[in-house]
Amino acid sequence: MSDSQTNILNKLYFISGCMFVFALMVVYNLTKIQFVNGDSYRALAEKRTLKDVVIPANRGNVYSLNGNLLATSVPKYDIRIDLVTSTTQNFEMFLGGLCDSLSNFNKSSKSELQKQLRKARENKNRYFLLASNLDYSDYLRFRSFPLLKLGSFRGGLIVEQKTKRDYPLGGIAQRSIGYERMDTQGYITRVGIDGAFGEKYLRGVNGKRLKQSIGKGQWKPIDDFNQTEPKDGYDVYTTIDVNIQDIAHHALLEQLEIYKADHGSVVVMETKTGEIRAISNLGRNLEGNYYERLNYAIGESHEPGSTFKLMALAVALEDQKIDTTSIVDTKDGVLSFYGNKVRDSKKGGYGKISVAEAFEVSSNTGVVSAVYEAYKKNPSLFVDGLYRMNLRDSLGLALVGEGQSIIPDPRIKNNRWSGIALQWMAYGYGVSFTPLQTLTFYNAIANDGKMVKPRFLKEVKAIDQSVEVFETEVINAQICKPATVKKLQALLKNVVEKPHGTAHGLYSENFSMAGKTGTCQKNYSSKDQLNYISTFSGYFPADSPKYSCIVVIHEPDKNVGYYGADVSGPVFKKIAQKIYTDAPSMDFIDNINQTSEAVENQFQAYYKLAQAATNIMPDLKGMPAMDAIAILENMGLKVTTIGDGIVEKQSLVSGQKVKPNTNIVLELS
Repeated sequence: MSDSQTNILNKLYFISGCMFVFALMVVYNLTKIQFVNGDSYRALAEKRTLKDVVIPANRGNVYSLNGNLLATSVPKYDIRIDLVTSTTQNFEMFLGGLCDSLSNFNKSSKSELQKQLRKARENKNRYFLLASNLDYSDYLRFRSFPLLKLGSFRGGLIVEQKTKRDYPLGGIAQRSIGYERMDTQGYITRVGIDGAFGEKYLRGVNGKRLKQSIGKGQWKPIDDFNQTEPKDGYDVYTTIDVNIQDIAHHALLEQLEIYKADHGSVVVMETKTGEIRAISNLGRNLEGNYYERLNYAIGESHEPGSTFKLMALAVALEDQKIDTTSIVDTKDGVLSFYGNKVRDSKKGGYGKISVAEAFEVSSNTGVVSAVYEAYKKNPSLFVDGLYRMNLRDSLGLALVGEGQSIIPDPRIKNNRWSGIALQWMAYGYGVSFTPLQTLTFYNAIANDGKMVKPRFLKEVKAIDQSVEVFETEVINAQICKPATVKKLQALLKNVVEKPHGTAHGLYSENFSMAGKTGTCQKNYSSKDQLNYISTFSGYFPADSPKYSCIVVIHEPDKNVGYYGADVSGPVFKKIAQKIYTDAPSMDFIDNINQTSEAVENQFQAYYKLAQAATNIMPDLKGMPAMDAIAILENMGLKVTTIGDGIVEKQSLVSGQKVKPNTNIVLELS
């Protein structure tokens, strides 16, 4: 064999050997991929082509006390079609009918729809959108359309479900009922009841649906059903009464518009239970329209002004430092402390008057004099009295964003205490509370001293099954002695009923109210920015109160008016008046189930006679005419009566047989 042939054979052997080694490597790697790393590669491939998509659960519904729907999750559907799935025969057979149905649904051109669908099929479009945001009835209608009714495998039907939160009452009480808000980073936050109780009750459990990648970032559901069905959240029943809510909302809105105020809030609470029947918060936008901007009633802490005088006198009366008959000197309507003035709204003051009258006319100098003289040597005692009545404590509401109460304390550094703190506190400056915190105290006075926690929830249900029932929560069983409460109740009643009371203009003979006006300066450090906060807080009826209510209006136009009695008081009165008018009147009768022996014997005698009466004439003498007629007509007889009252004579003697349709004449006494 020549050298050239040998070289050729060597090259062939080398190439063959390399190919053999390469083949072994291929077999080795295939084996490794298949058996050693097979699970991980299969999982990776499946991850890239299949994924579980979360199907959000429907949030539970939020209902009012009356059963009206306040918030609900409404399912919405997007309908798409995979134009590759269906066979050519099915596509051609049902295309015309499908386009007819689509044309009738969205009033589009049938021929144009055919062109679009044919072009999409040529382009192998597996995710063609037919309709979006359909409600459930339209979704069912689409499922019956030609081609689509064949389902996902034969017809290419793709159904995608999403939910939308809907609020049937619109903007009324929206901040308290709650709503969704998406920030710039795409995170959804919820406020109000919807937010506070969402995680625990309303949220539900999400479902899953398997989808397959079809390229270009699009994912198509594999089946037309969910792999894991979502579980809806529980339904929440609130304490809101939509009728009272409507009254409160529109009464506040009307007054804000009249006085061109910046914002305002109103809360109506049931006295005994603390259940919130209405809460409205309206603020003005740049166009001058009012809407539920912020939850001022819960979140805005501010100086209460003269409505705090009730708290100040409650402490002094409880400590027996003063009595309502104690005399105070209002001087000339001006008191001076370290160069700072306390002034009455009435020039010249009121002279020497009782503490009760000082409260009723809302004399700043009178109340300040009484409190200052009682506690100037030991102001901590006054502060402790406020603490005892839980005025320092937050209400611990489930709704987020409760404003902080502020009470200056001489024992705490950097806590607003100064040489004039006690005097200014006495008439509502330097302290700070939210409207709901102030109302909670007034409600305690209406409730004979029992302070109850404001409550927004009544019950949680899963369909018709009760999950949790919320009971009244007592904050303080007795904030002050019953005798003190009675005096405070009389003061609040006199503010409205006495001619000199600051709220006497609200007095009505048709219904009673009790409460306190408040007019507080806002931004008083600057004359250019000086504004007012107008408040009325109280309850109704004045005796045996059913509801307590607070109305707070910020920055009314000073040229129109700013006193609490003029700005906030009429809102309170309108709410009270309409609730009185709309509420049904009920009279309660004692011993309604008590039985009378005489009546019972009379009934038994009538019942026995009625059962025995067949074709024998009964003895009806002494029986009331109505009973006698009923017996005879049940026997098939005709009856003629003469006179009124009790049967004295009957035309047919008792004991005789009688035929049907016989006419019987009864003579009555």
